[in-house]
Amino acid sequence: MRQAALAGAGLAYLPEDMVLEPIAAGRLVRVLDDWCAPFTGYHLYYPGRRQSSRALALVIETLRHRA
Repeated sequence: MRQAALAGAGLAYLPEDMVLEPIAAGRLVRVLDDWCAPFTGYHLYYPGRRQSSRALALVIETLRHRA
């Protein structure tokens, strides 16, 4: 969708971090800005069980440290 918008094919609804550079360079224009909700970050839902997998525990720990 990003490439199509850059080629002039029409509108694209994309995450802001994917289009910051083309917007700053003037290659894309932000439209309907009032209708775009701010991105508050990703949310992770997981069972609160004590016996979750080690892999899930590592993912959760990694995401906590990146925030």
